[in-house]
Amino acid sequence: MEVVNRFDRRVEVIENLFITMHDGTRLAARVWMPEDANSEPVPAVLEYLPYRKRDDTRERDSLHHPYIAGHGYASVRVDIRGTGDSDGVLRDEYLPSEQEDACEVIAWLAEQPWCDGNVGMMGISWGGFNSLHVAARRPPALRAIISASATDDLYVDNMHYMGGCLLSDNLSEATVMFVNNSLPPDPDIVGPRWREMWRERLEGSGLWAAEWIEHQHRDDYWKRASVSEDYSQIQVPVMSVGGWADGYTNAIFRLLENLDVPRKGLIGPWGHKYPHLGVPGPAIDFLNETVRWWDHWLKGIDNGAMDGPMLRAWMQDSIAPNPAYDERPGRWVGEDSWPSSRIDDHEYVLTRYTLDDFVDSTEVRPRPLAILSPLSVGGSGGKWASYAATPDLPTDQRDEDGGALVFETEPMAHDMEILGRPTLTAAVEADKPVAQIAARLSDIAPNGEATRITYGLCNLTHRNSSAAPEPLEPGTKYRIDVELNGLAQRLPAGHRLRLSLSTSYFPLAWPPPEPATVTVYTGESRLSVPVRPPRDADALLKDLGTPKSAPPMARRNLESGRHHWRTTRDLAFGTTTLEIEDDQGTTLIEETDTAVTRSATEWFEYRNNDVTSARGTTRTVRRVERGDWRIEVKTHTVLSSTSNEFILTAELDAYELDDRGSRRVYAESWDRRIPRRLV
Repeated sequence: MEVVNRFDRRVEVIENLFITMHDGTRLAARVWMPEDANSEPVPAVLEYLPYRKRDDTRERDSLHHPYIAGHGYASVRVDIRGTGDSDGVLRDEYLPSEQEDACEVIAWLAEQPWCDGNVGMMGISWGGFNSLHVAARRPPALRAIISASATDDLYVDNMHYMGGCLLSDNLSEATVMFVNNSLPPDPDIVGPRWREMWRERLEGSGLWAAEWIEHQHRDDYWKRASVSEDYSQIQVPVMSVGGWADGYTNAIFRLLENLDVPRKGLIGPWGHKYPHLGVPGPAIDFLNETVRWWDHWLKGIDNGAMDGPMLRAWMQDSIAPNPAYDERPGRWVGEDSWPSSRIDDHEYVLTRYTLDDFVDSTEVRPRPLAILSPLSVGGSGGKWASYAATPDLPTDQRDEDGGALVFETEPMAHDMEILGRPTLTAAVEADKPVAQIAARLSDIAPNGEATRITYGLCNLTHRNSSAAPEPLEPGTKYRIDVELNGLAQRLPAGHRLRLSLSTSYFPLAWPPPEPATVTVYTGESRLSVPVRPPRDADALLKDLGTPKSAPPMARRNLESGRHHWRTTRDLAFGTTTLEIEDDQGTTLIEETDTAVTRSATEWFEYRNNDVTSARGTTRTVRRVERGDWRIEVKTHTVLSSTSNEFILTAELDAYELDDRGSRRVYAESWDRRIPRRLV
């Protein structure tokens, strides 16, 4: 990362100011702006998050907010109501009140003497989501947005459910918010009210995991913050950004296809990170791209920001399987529109363990192939959303394929490049009312190594609708469509393409209520792969440069962390456990003399092939210390299930610390039984 120390405009920082909502609630903001903005007003750019500007995102904020401000903007970071140093309680994600507050913030920004009345909004993950949500509400001063690692549909493409299957990332994200929502504001910002505000949060935020598991179908709960319900509500330009290692790329294709506004899509090799921090690399000079975007849409500068292809994607080269990469080899490619008329679907027919080219005259006698996968299939699947902070990418798929139906092409005679979303259309039957299919595509090297390049999940009861699932009738044949995640991948000549089908993908997806054998009928089942022909114009694409940022905040590492993924098998008891430790140690933020400790551990386990033995456990510790102010929060959450219900238990403990030890100031526990509804 190249650090930029001098900008065209000298930047001043307002550590905190409060923006008062119509009901008297104060939202805490940190602002970077040119020193002369009061005499020469500038546009404002808003990032609006629940992740504590004072400490949690302070390091990341220090990289990009001063950079944007130095190029002539007021860059504003606001804590959502009930988080960080803002008043109130946050009771769930993406509530209407969150969006309404954002509209008030945007109106307030536009009226400030240092703002020229033009406002943009940007963010990654939660901030990418609410940028889309707020754009759909059309606040008058909002001129454009940048949405990174986000989705247009909270149910279809989010860390809660995939293809109607419950994801383990649902538990992971609930754990993040459980501890985050339980932290107090900073007394240096809010004064002596901090204990009262803390108590209100501890008592009022609730157990989000229970709410998310309650809503197992695509109902109004998910629709309320899904812009896919009506894309036409968005009437401002959109830059949509993501990475192939992340879980949030499919929405980019849908936004490009369905929005009717100026729009750009950018997909790199990255995990759940901004592209200037992107891992796997190569990271890019994304902050320069954001400034060009804002210069064009907020300042009206004709700088070519909309030149070039609508979609720009990193075409990944073949690589050996590895749970972590520093960089993914490949090259940038572009398409002028999406869907692209240049891309054709290549169809394969599933035959007896092979993928054969399909032509209209192809006649293949249907053959039933049955599979009941062991619960070990999925152990090499990695995380749904990779943060690339631990080795959380999929490993060699040969570990999985012994428990799957495998269909494979002959070695490729020529290179083949795939761009888009493959689709499996299959004729299947099951012997239980609820069953699932995991479909994986792998790049098979001549030496046999199998690198997963994409996958999809399908709860077969959702074959017609995720809003109104229907139980399967054992012995009845159904047609299912499984849309796999989008990808850009080159398969070299001599490599093979493999489709693997399994009835388990734990722990990425929670197992069905009981073991279910699924029969796939070859001959009646097809795989459609979007194949992209070469394009000479790709070689002329503008170089996106190497990453640049403002200077990082001053920090000291007081205690080192630990990161690992460790799988253990106890042969005596038949248990298999995946332990994921993400201990970030203790960091001193020198600007505020605040020490922050973060630690989280997850365990996913099962016994033999008993689907009712599946269990997910999380523990977190968060500590914040400065002088006499020392607090600690601990959480413990366990998810298990029977064939009829999910069982969710949780514990929350909050402490004040001093030299004599710890004093618990709050404790609460939950024990919830949630009926399974065809999940």
